Amino acid sequence: MNKNLTYKIAVLPGDGIGPEVMDGALEVLKSVGKKSGIRFNLSLGLIGGVAIDKKKDPLPAETLKLCNESDGVLLAAIGGPKWDKLEPSKKPETGLLKLRKALDVYANLRPAKIFSGMEKSSTLKKEVIKDVDLIVVRELSGGLYYGKPRGIKKVRNSHQAVNTMSYSTGEIERIAKVAFEIARKRRKEVTSVDKANVLECSQLWRKTVEEVSKSYPDIKLSHLYVDNCSMQLVRNPRQFDVILTENLFGDILSDEASMLTGSIGMLPSASLGDGVGLYEPVHGSAPDIAGKNKANPIAMILSVAAMFKYSFDLEKEAESIEKAVKAVIKKGYRTPDIMESGKKLVGTKAMAKLIRDEL
Repeated sequence: MNKNLTYKIAVLPGDGIGPEVMDGALEVLKSVGKKSGIRFNLSLGLIGGVAIDKKKDPLPAETLKLCNESDGVLLAAIGGPKWDKLEPSKKPETGLLKLRKALDVYANLRPAKIFSGMEKSSTLKKEVIKDVDLIVVRELSGGLYYGKPRGIKKVRNSHQAVNTMSYSTGEIERIAKVAFEIARKRRKEVTSVDKANVLECSQLWRKTVEEVSKSYPDIKLSHLYVDNCSMQLVRNPRQFDVILTENLFGDILSDEASMLTGSIGMLPSASLGDGVGLYEPVHGSAPDIAGKNKANPIAMILSVAAMFKYSFDLEKEAESIEKAVKAVIKKGYRTPDIMESGKKLVGTKAMAKLIRDEL
């Protein structure tokens, strides 16, 4: 049924371990394509530090054009200490923020799920993390990261820094709808996270989410302040199904949630809007292990699965990748970040090959 399907994918390996994990993910992608009769036209683009080095721009115009003309975008990782001293507008991270804004991807989905057999990889007790399966739905195009005015200015003999958190009813409504729709396909529970006891933005957030919830009477809605939510994530993470929150809180909470699984190297993310989707692992560029065949490619590989699911509606193919990952984990293979006693240590290339072979 899938024969003659062709998808154009923008491939952005980026910096640090990015090229390594991307190579492994693309091998898996090609294997799925060959098996299913689906064609993938892959086009490489520059972003982040490597783009600064080659084009003096963290997001070159040709990269943005490539992404806009694709059916999906795969991004591995950006940044590193080499570029830390550049002015903020020139840093690798600026390229990523510009890309998200340009694609208008306002919904960032970050799942945190415990793979069977990996309970010991977490620093939390097995009985705390067993059967954890949650997803953070983070608003991605508003809040402090984009609000104006912003900047640093000199005031008398000192400096003053300003960032602005700003949200409109429309921005909150559209991300809330995403969360409720996802909940309908899961356990039908949404926890909205804010700081409504202090912030006016959060007060509007809570009021708007409650209004949206009236259109989803089948979904149970609850509210938590962000400080309480951060505590509950390590106290009793099984209580959560879908966590809905704004940009800054979502950035922090999703990283915290990722460590429930034992390694940030296990988790993919999807950034969605009304057009081209952006798919990337939650982890960073890890320059300390770049080029050493130590990086975990699973998050990047699962990001491919997420692209199949959300952008291409290839549920069967996405599920085949997820099953392959589970099978390799069950057989005891581990990269250094998730290694434990009695398991089989493998590198980046070997892990990707094992998953590909399972397909």
